[in-house]
Amino acid sequence: MRMFLRARNPGWRWRHNPLRRRSDVMEAWILLLAWAAGLAGGTAVGVLGAQAMDDAVERQRAARHPVRAVLSETAPGGARDGDSDTGFDRVRARVRWADGDGILHHGRASVRPGTRKGTVLALWADAHGRLVSAPISRTDGTARVVVTGAGAASLTCLVFLAGGRVARLRVEQQATERWGHEWDQLGPRWGRAAG
Repeated sequence: MRMFLRARNPGWRWRHNPLRRRSDVMEAWILLLAWAAGLAGGTAVGVLGAQAMDDAVERQRAARHPVRAVLSETAPGGARDGDSDTGFDRVRARVRWADGDGILHHGRASVRPGTRKGTVLALWADAHGRLVSAPISRTDGTARVVVTGAGAASLTCLVFLAGGRVARLRVEQQATERWGHEWDQLGPRWGRAAG
């Protein structure tokens, strides 16, 4: 298996060299700009994405409050899935609760099968008195913020780097085409001079 060696000095395109072509300098600038834009843009988008997710998590926490609800009926027991004949571990049953203003609300909540009427449940409600799921915990909220920020930053950086790669390939393709045209003009003369 044949190994290909890369240039040992990655900054060779920046040094003055009589063999350095204009396309080499353009490739170096494209590479530098792509990395700079990727790092700056990725950082900015990552921070904005993390802040947006943090705001969403905080809004959700602020909009939900705990309520003590009482089961209005005994929850059905022994409910089974008709297709697989497996038992359900949660069923829906009627509950009632009073909000901070003393207004009585009714709804349905998920409880264990066979839970007795009058059982007190700790549930969550929104500002309109509707039952909702529990808010995201601090740990889960932090994890979502970190993952959102890191994902947005990585994706943005990859987009800039991919754009830089496409631009570099285009410059390289144009340079190769120019070399082909020059060879078509000089190649036949070079062969005669050697003969």
